[in-house]
Amino acid sequence: MRSDVFGDQKKGFCVLEAVIAVTILLISTRSAWSCACGCGVFDVGTSALMANHAGGFAYLEYDYMDQTKNWSGTKQAPAANNSDKEIRTSFYTAGIQYMFNRKWGGMIEAPYWNRDFRTTDDSGDIVDFTHGAIGDIRLKAVYSGFSPDMSTGLTFGAKLPTGDSTYPNFDPDTEIGTGSTDLLLGGYHTGQLDANGAFLWFTNGQLDQPILHAYSYKPGAELDGAIGLYYNSWTSGNAKIAPLVQVLGSQRWRDSLSAADSADSGYARLILSPGVEIHAANYRIYADVEFPVWQNYNGSGGGQLTAADAIKVNVGREF
Repeated sequence: MRSDVFGDQKKGFCVLEAVIAVTILLISTRSAWSCACGCGVFDVGTSALMANHAGGFAYLEYDYMDQTKNWSGTKQAPAANNSDKEIRTSFYTAGIQYMFNRKWGGMIEAPYWNRDFRTTDDSGDIVDFTHGAIGDIRLKAVYSGFSPDMSTGLTFGAKLPTGDSTYPNFDPDTEIGTGSTDLLLGGYHTGQLDANGAFLWFTNGQLDQPILHAYSYKPGAELDGAIGLYYNSWTSGNAKIAPLVQVLGSQRWRDSLSAADSADSGYARLILSPGVEIHAANYRIYADVEFPVWQNYNGSGGGQLTAADAIKVNVGREF
């Protein structure tokens, strides 16, 4: 849902909006970079996908993560304790959203992942597998009728089991698709901190709750949230440039059923993410880099793989 951070914002917001925003922020505490256990963090953060007027917005996004660090609890663990050595993934997402009016809209996101997985086989040898496939498609409805400026919105929808979850050389929590149908429920709010609108802020959160799953593997639920601050007074020619900083948080619960590695799944994490958004004519470019500042991974000794950083680039056009 795309919010024009460069547009005029109305001062203040109603009590209902404040309750929604604060609730999202308080329930969204999360930590570290692990994608074998879920990539929901890519669905929150940046107000570039929050609606502020009727019409459409189409975009392409690229995310990259290289998980090489073994982590258990709040500390790095010896690599020898984990049979998995590296998970390197490029995420490509095509999305389109359309607001039919100032209250209702919808969006669809279609991902494609290319993943390289380096692990230890039964003979103790390091083996490498690379696989690319369509991921799990997300369908969402948007309601933004709480105020005339559309600064507060709710999202709800589903993640469909369209991604490949049967590649034989990947573990269930490493597969490109989870094999589950998930309920998605989220919300967002945007506002300004000063009378002139030089500093704008936003918060955004989403719950991903599996409701249908494969007979032997159920991924854990995941709660992701973000709060961010824009500086909104820079221009270059006809382009408007807004540097920003945001904090992302996640809580991922353990996977379950017989095919799951429940002991070494689930985490909490906090991520710091500086970035920039550029708006020129009908085009919008957003980019950031994301660093974990605190993380706590469940682990029975083997630990889980995390990444030192991740990058995101989103290019879109209004229509």
